[in-house]
Amino acid sequence: MKRGNTLQSLKSGDVFDLLVIGGGATGCGIAADAASRGLKVALVEKNDLAEGTSSRSTKLVHGGVRYLEAAVKKLDKAQYNLVKEALHERGLFLQNAPHLANALPLVTPLYKWLEVPYVYAGLLMYDLLAGKLGLGRSYVIGRTEALERFPMLKREGLKAGVVYYDGQFNDARMAVTLALTATNHGAAIANHVEAIALEKNADGKVGGARVRDAITGDEFSVRARGVINAAGPFVDRIRQMDDASAAPVLKAASGIHIILSSRFVPPSTGLLIPKTEDGRVLFVLPWQGHALIGTTDNPAEIVDHPRATEEEIEYVLRHINQYFDLSVTRSDVKSVWSGLRPLVQFDANANTAQQVREHLLMVSPSGLLSMAGGKWTSYRKMAEEAVDQAIVTCKLKPARACQTRHLKLHGAEHYSPNIAKTLSEKHRLAADIAHHLMHAFGDQAVSVARLADEGFSARLHPEHPYIEAEVVYAARCEFAEHASDVLTRRTPLALLDNAAAQAAVPRVVALMGEVHGWSQERRDAETKSSIERLQTSL
Repeated sequence: MKRGNTLQSLKSGDVFDLLVIGGGATGCGIAADAASRGLKVALVEKNDLAEGTSSRSTKLVHGGVRYLEAAVKKLDKAQYNLVKEALHERGLFLQNAPHLANALPLVTPLYKWLEVPYVYAGLLMYDLLAGKLGLGRSYVIGRTEALERFPMLKREGLKAGVVYYDGQFNDARMAVTLALTATNHGAAIANHVEAIALEKNADGKVGGARVRDAITGDEFSVRARGVINAAGPFVDRIRQMDDASAAPVLKAASGIHIILSSRFVPPSTGLLIPKTEDGRVLFVLPWQGHALIGTTDNPAEIVDHPRATEEEIEYVLRHINQYFDLSVTRSDVKSVWSGLRPLVQFDANANTAQQVREHLLMVSPSGLLSMAGGKWTSYRKMAEEAVDQAIVTCKLKPARACQTRHLKLHGAEHYSPNIAKTLSEKHRLAADIAHHLMHAFGDQAVSVARLADEGFSARLHPEHPYIEAEVVYAARCEFAEHASDVLTRRTPLALLDNAAAQAAVPRVVALMGEVHGWSQERRDAETKSSIERLQTSL
């Protein structure tokens, strides 16, 4: 995928059916939906794909267990329907991206007998709402089995546990996969291109945007019959480009996650801590061979790269130690990151933890469509709603109806769990590398393996399964323009092991420099900026 060709298409003066602003879950989902209907689509993202909120999730595809509890307690039908819809979308998510998503059993430990029937009944309702797309039936386990399933649990006072199922996925790669799916259907995707102004026709209707290429500094206009604002936490900023008096609709909340070594979690079972001091839940999950723990929920300013505070890290560690017999200390933390949740202010008096994770689709008098809020699990439904509305508002003529309910995403069409065996046998890749490539690339893993055969088989770090071929492939085929694009999102190395990512920077820059034709000056600058970024914030 040549960036120059994409930019030429955007600069051509041709009129797109839709211009999507924002390359996270929502924007990439909209681009894939619209393009698969036969619409001519462009997407611009000021940073990298999923650089913000969409790569900083808890990596769960879920209906929202705690939202169901709140719905029942408050007799809130809207929240109940939200959970039901999300569980349906969860099922479609796992069907359409089986290489990136899987079912995961989670243990809920219970330390009071009275909690057992209450929690079990709630999780049975969760299962029932999922219907035919359920991932497995919840069940009660005794104290002994709970400790067998999750040996790190605090033994004192443990009565029983309830096991239920949710989905788990690789969020950053999912966004890239959606973007690639969109390009397979003809979309023009450009990351590191920022919308700096909306452009309007003589009748005051939005007809495109003025954009700036962050890499070259070039400015140019992209023309479109309709513009969809899918800028995540920055939705209000784009809305105010359209109308300076537009009242904000979002409240931002920060959520941090920490990474520990695999000794703190079983390889195939997660843990749901059902109650924290501020009424949230906390997850301990196996992810990419490590333990992922989160999250927090605190009011936050909207910035490009939020940073975790030591207070937030201490909060997570304190609650983990309340439920673990193992002592977890600050020195055990291998990496930490913070992300912003863009929450629609349906209730102006509620704090961020109480805000419903619902989305809101708005159409301004100028015809600008803005999709605010939502979550990864519901990205497909949000995209469908946005494109449906755009067709009406912008008088578009798609070639076909929505395709995404059963559209196999890029890498999934010929995916098989046997791919890892093929990679090991035919390309002589180590088992952990083969397994990783299969789940990251699906049926495209063979293309990466062929690059490994050409001399790019070395690991980026001896303790991790990520190899040089992935860097070359990301630069050639997956929109990667900076070392951080590769180290934080095309692979999750920086999220898992910050020190290892820093050590890998020089080699990643060298490989990308060869693909992109970087000068030595550019390589030096890229090395310096990448390391500085890793040292301060992900």
